[in-house]
Amino acid sequence: MERYAGALEEAMDGARQQERHYQLLSALQGLVKELPSSFQQRLSYTTLSDLALALLDGTVFEIVQGLLEIQHLTEKSLYNQRLRLQNEHRVLRQALRQKHQEAQQACRPHNLPVLQAAQQRELEAVEHRIREEQRAMDQKIVLELDRKVADQQSTLEKAGVAGFYVTTNPQVSAMGLPWDACPQRPDPTWGFSGSL
Repeated sequence: MERYAGALEEAMDGARQQERHYQLLSALQGLVKELPSSFQQRLSYTTLSDLALALLDGTVFEIVQGLLEIQHLTEKSLYNQRLRLQNEHRVLRQALRQKHQEAQQACRPHNLPVLQAAQQRELEAVEHRIREEQRAMDQKIVLELDRKVADQQSTLEKAGVAGFYVTTNPQVSAMGLPWDACPQRPDPTWGFSGSL
């Protein structure tokens, strides 16, 4: 009798898993229908079915959750670095204004135009330096985020998630779709999205 109960339990688990697979597949097909037709063709039934199978056991959800946590920590760190740089620049500008005001107050009136011209050159040089530092910081941030995206793509590819691969094309997601064509997650209970 126990043997029959065990077999019945396995059959019911298989049926539940098959039902869940069809639910996930149906949800993925619904998302794909939201894409322009030229992109729908890139996601075959087999690819969508493989994605649904990958989502069944929960491992992919755990992987994505871990990748999201890493991404959020990275974004927060980069944001804080940029804020620190902006604060340093604000302090530098204030100090320069204060220095210029004090110099102008101590300056004799006939030397004021010469002093103001020199201060203007100094201000322009400082502003140029600030722009360059901000540009360098922004480039560093973009490169770091690009590395994180490649890590995410690689991790999902290694986990066997269908359609994911590492790409450096900024116009294409890892699934071969333009980012603006990637569907957004409609249902938080199952977690698939074109980007993390």
